[in-house]
Amino acid sequence: MEKLFDSELKVMEPLWEGGPQTAGELAKRLAAAVGWNRNTTYTVIKKLIDKGAVSRNDPGFLCTPLVTREEVQRLETDNLISRLFGGSKTQFLSAFLSEKDLTPAEAQQLRELIVAFSREKK
Repeated sequence: MEKLFDSELKVMEPLWEGGPQTAGELAKRLAAAVGWNRNTTYTVIKKLIDKGAVSRNDPGFLCTPLVTREEVQRLETDNLISRLFGGSKTQFLSAFLSEKDLTPAEAQQLRELIVAFSREKK
């Protein structure tokens, strides 16, 4: 899957949240949310179709997401870790945690995720 740019993610969000929608519905939502005109929305939809992230079906130019939010998050995270941390998840997590702005509840959730992940990998 190709990287999705910010403008493309703006189109994907309502599709992930509300499921398939016509291009016209998306254009109205994005006009209200970010001030785009109809042509801008249609151009971005075309790019998403070309990337294989969205399918378009007639009648009504119905747009359906072909990738999940989680798939995009994984790709973006992997790209970030690869690009900025030499592929090291440990360095990434260390940099993330060095900010020290985690609440105690968030820190506990992270501990639980690591323990659960360790159990799954056994």
